[in-house]
Amino acid sequence: MTIFMDTSNLELSTQALIAEAQRRGVEVEVLDAADNFIVLRRDGRTEYVKQATRTSADTYVSALLMENKAVTKLVLTAAGLRAPGGTRYDQETEAVEDYARHAGRRIVVKPNATNFGEGVALLGADAGEAEYRAAVTAAFALDRTVLVEEFVEGREFRFLVIGGATRAVLHRVPANVTGDGVSDITALVAEKNRDPKRGEGYRKPLEKIRLGEVETAFLAGQGLTAASVPAAGERVYLRKNSNISTGGDSIDFTDTMPAVYQRLAERATAAAGANICGLDMIIPDVTDAREDAAYSILELNFNPALHIHDYPAVGENRRVERFVLDQIGFGPR
Repeated sequence: MTIFMDTSNLELSTQALIAEAQRRGVEVEVLDAADNFIVLRRDGRTEYVKQATRTSADTYVSALLMENKAVTKLVLTAAGLRAPGGTRYDQETEAVEDYARHAGRRIVVKPNATNFGEGVALLGADAGEAEYRAAVTAAFALDRTVLVEEFVEGREFRFLVIGGATRAVLHRVPANVTGDGVSDITALVAEKNRDPKRGEGYRKPLEKIRLGEVETAFLAGQGLTAASVPAAGERVYLRKNSNISTGGDSIDFTDTMPAVYQRLAERATAAAGANICGLDMIIPDVTDAREDAAYSILELNFNPALHIHDYPAVGENRRVERFVLDQIGFGPR
């Protein structure tokens, strides 16, 4: 008889993988709980897994490729796929001095090799030189290479591709609150954070919304503060980026995403030589199912989170951990 272990101290993606592995008769041992490092054994087969999706299914070089956004863009364009145009900078002074080149356009400033939206700044066409310089400095504080890219209009979707096939699709919405005409933004954030689905450290499906410097600055740009009282039904966004890790909401689109975009995600993943990949794509009109429909692939992500597809804010559990186990040789019996 299988004895299910207490995994509550692990990230939710690792918890889901362990539960499915045990349902399949796979022996699981936690090697390092803080690092979410486990080993799976069955019928003489042994596989080591870190953070649910770091596995032997992907080569080291494919992981390095996905980690490097500049290289990823080169690989995508070489494969005939669309990615945002932009400029790479290896020197902060060069990037700062290039302000005039980007002025008057909506742009994205981001480190070349960070995750979870860290150091990413979305600047409007009216952004001044001081705002641009601050964004460049913040990005270089996190990486030695920084990209300044064109801003692509549309909705952002996360595609999870495993074993050459799209297994789940999410639309991610930036951290936000909806007014009731009485409560201020601080109270609305506190109320939304009481949702049992929200937590910290990826142990819950959604992350708690913060009211830090980034959120405060974004509110100020809308003429708001944490003490502002939105009208009933008014939605107020607290960040520009839509990452779940910074309090964003997730809406499942797996069953409604046109096949043309799923095929594009699969082509991009194959171009990178990846077997487990989280792909971020901007789609202006998700109802456009033509082969030449508009899209832009922002980046490929090694070690994509599973739990966001299992426990979306809106939608059903896709149980995507099944496909990871299939990929590493622990299929169902």
